[in-house]
Amino acid sequence: MTPIPIFIYGAGGHGKTLADLLRALPDYDLLGFVDDTRPPGAQVMGVPILGGAEALPGLRARGVTRAVNGVGGIGHVELRLLIFDRLAEAGFTCPAVVHPRAVVDSSAWLDEGVQLLALSYVGDESHVGFGSVLNAGAIVTHDCTLGRVVNLSPGAALAGGVTLADYVQVGMNATINLNVTIGTRARVGNSATVKADVPPEGVVYAGTIWPPRPRPEV
Repeated sequence: MTPIPIFIYGAGGHGKTLADLLRALPDYDLLGFVDDTRPPGAQVMGVPILGGAEALPGLRARGVTRAVNGVGGIGHVELRLLIFDRLAEAGFTCPAVVHPRAVVDSSAWLDEGVQLLALSYVGDESHVGFGSVLNAGAIVTHDCTLGRVVNLSPGAALAGGVTLADYVQVGMNATINLNVTIGTRARVGNSATVKADVPPEGVVYAGTIWPPRPRPEV
C-alpha cells in the first residue's frame, strides 16, 4: 500500500516526538512541519518546514488530507484546540496515531486525533476521546473513559473505571484511584495521588494527596 502523505502542525518538542512516531509507521509519508514561528525551508530533525498557516491551502490543493496536531497544549489547552479547529476548517482530518511500542487492547477504542506515544497502554473496554494524548509510559487500565483533548503526562497511571472529562491534564507520575471522576478542565499535578472525585476546573497540586487530609488537632 502506498504510504499516506501527512504533515505535523507545530515543530516544538511535542511535534518532534510525533515526527519520530510517524517515521516508525509504514502507513504514513511525513511531508514536513507546518509551523508559524520558523522560516519555510528550515529543517527540524531533518524534516522540512513547509511554511506557516498560509501553507495549508496549498497542501490541500496537492491532495493532502491528513495532519497531526503537534501542539501539546500543556497549560494552554486552548492553543491545541485552536490548531484542531484550524486544520478542520482547512479540510484536513487528524487520524489517531499509535507508536509501535504502545499497547492498545482489542476491546479499547480511540477517537480521531488521539496520540499514543511509546510504552503507553490502553486497557480493555477503555475509550480515549478526540485529540487526547498519552505520553510515554502513561497507563490507562480497564473501563476508563477519557474525554476530548485530555493530556496524560509521562508515567501517569489510571486505575480501572476512571473517568476524565474534557480537557483534563494529568501530570507526570500522578496516580488516579479506582472509579474516580475528574471534572472538565481540572488539573492534576506531578506525582499527585487522587483518591476521590475532583470537581470541574479543580486543581490537585503536585506531590499532594486528594482529598486533602484534615490537619490533626493540636
